[in-house]
Amino acid sequence: MSNTFQHINTSQLETLAGGDNEFIKDMAEIFLEQIDEFVTNMSSFLKAEDWEKLAREAHTAKSSAMTFGMDNTGTLLKNIQLECEANNLNDVPKMVEDAINQLQAAIPELKELL
Repeated sequence: MSNTFQHINTSQLETLAGGDNEFIKDMAEIFLEQIDEFVTNMSSFLKAEDWEKLAREAHTAKSSAMTFGMDNTGTLLKNIQLECEANNLNDVPKMVEDAINQLQAAIPELKELL
């Protein structure tokens, strides 16, 4: 496996996989499906101003992003969660837009893993 991706870093996943490339492919496939869900859900929760659901979705997306070494995206998602929970919403729309862009930027790299 190659670690020369711009948006994802597979080193943590490779450690978890213990050399099992099928495991890595399975995880990449799952994350690809999740990205579509995360993007759709976060967009609609933002539009509906459902901050509680947006916070939960960001929390879930954070775990998946971190698994693929997307530390900046994970931090951003954690901040979305915290801002929503604190009802501090001024920056949330821009943060969600950035998180969605970062998740979508990982798609070609995840496809390359397959």
